[in-house]
Amino acid sequence: MTNSVKDTVYKLLTVMDSETQIRKYLKRFSSDEGLKFAVIKVGGKILKEEMENLIASLSFLKQVGLTPIIVHGAGPQLTAHLDDKNIKAEFVDGQRVTSPEVLKAAREVFIDENHNLTSQLKEVGVDATSFYSGVFECELQHQDTLGLVGTISSVEIEQLLKTVKKGRVPVVSPLGETQEGQIVNVNADSATFSLAKAVQPYKIIFLTETGGVLDQDGKIISNISIVNNYKYLIEQPWVHSGMKLKLEKVKDILEAMPSATSVSITKPELLAKELFTDKGSGTLVNMGERALVFDSWNEIDQIRLKKLIESSFNKSLDANYFTSTNLYNVYVTECYRAAIILLETKSIPYLDKFVVSDDAKGEGIGRALWEKVTWKHKKIFWRASLNNPVNKFYASVSDGFMRCDDWNVYWVGMTDFGEIQQCIDFATSKVKTVEQKEPTS
Repeated sequence: MTNSVKDTVYKLLTVMDSETQIRKYLKRFSSDEGLKFAVIKVGGKILKEEMENLIASLSFLKQVGLTPIIVHGAGPQLTAHLDDKNIKAEFVDGQRVTSPEVLKAAREVFIDENHNLTSQLKEVGVDATSFYSGVFECELQHQDTLGLVGTISSVEIEQLLKTVKKGRVPVVSPLGETQEGQIVNVNADSATFSLAKAVQPYKIIFLTETGGVLDQDGKIISNISIVNNYKYLIEQPWVHSGMKLKLEKVKDILEAMPSATSVSITKPELLAKELFTDKGSGTLVNMGERALVFDSWNEIDQIRLKKLIESSFNKSLDANYFTSTNLYNVYVTECYRAAIILLETKSIPYLDKFVVSDDAKGEGIGRALWEKVTWKHKKIFWRASLNNPVNKFYASVSDGFMRCDDWNVYWVGMTDFGEIQQCIDFATSKVKTVEQKEPTS
């Protein structure tokens, strides 16, 4: 492994929150003997400008025992090649029209880029195998308008999975064949989605230069829940045509996948942080769970909520909790895998509990619920013990906090010192409602 790649792998390791967190995700990603960990789409611009970061991230995955399937694009390289050869190519609705001349050039470029990626992986000790035929069977449904652009009708994954089982990284080019043997050009995003539908991986990853879905201010949206956020996002003018199309495809594929599957959009150098930390680094998209809101304990399944709270804290909940606390709102996902409890005070809601089940951590469900609550309630405050593992997250989302004896008290939406002091006084004087469980004999 080259020194530069070693340096990048070291940087990847330094973003990890803890060894425990890495092990948690490794255990989750290694299901099905690791055969279906991830399908990763690498854009042509990444191959052109960020190859070193890409190689380092893929090398890191192999070092921790994970073998992804790679699908690559090569749009910028093909455009440059066509310009060099003075071959003109038209575009229809953003898609390149593939004439026989363009197809010949595309095939040459795709195979060159494929071999370049596999050879650079091998140089750092990652065994990789090229696939530029025999994976996608296609039909020519739009030959009159797009020429030799294939619509994928079936995907052959047997050889890919055999390659993964041997510990080799398959690198797949976006080329297909018709039943008659005609080679066709395939949209790389479409190839990624079709391959993912066939493989049913735990993760689908898009490595892009933007590093995620951007909001109207150009900032990365950290989590998108299809059931909670999709309808709103797709109607926004700042979701541009390319990202809009990708979100539509992401929705379609997640609806066809197991509920645990998620899509990550991130930068190559941040891939490890996106995969192995709860906070992530780019945009995590999943189906999510519909958030239910209640303002009365009687409307809640108290048994399920109590179980969620106790499993999250690994402590016992006070037997009188639901009768002795003055509820403001409960936000809970429909499968009771995440919940936020707000209590009534004289002025500003107090966030008493934020709990996420172990199997939901890393799926973005808790983050999506948090954003829903903080969007609805512009002012809230809460406390957390000094050794709470979520304190890093709390510090990143709060407007300020103060250490008070055994607690950190956090707040959002407040600048008035008197108001903040009242909240601190309330939080520090509140009686504990979860205690260590009694040891079983």
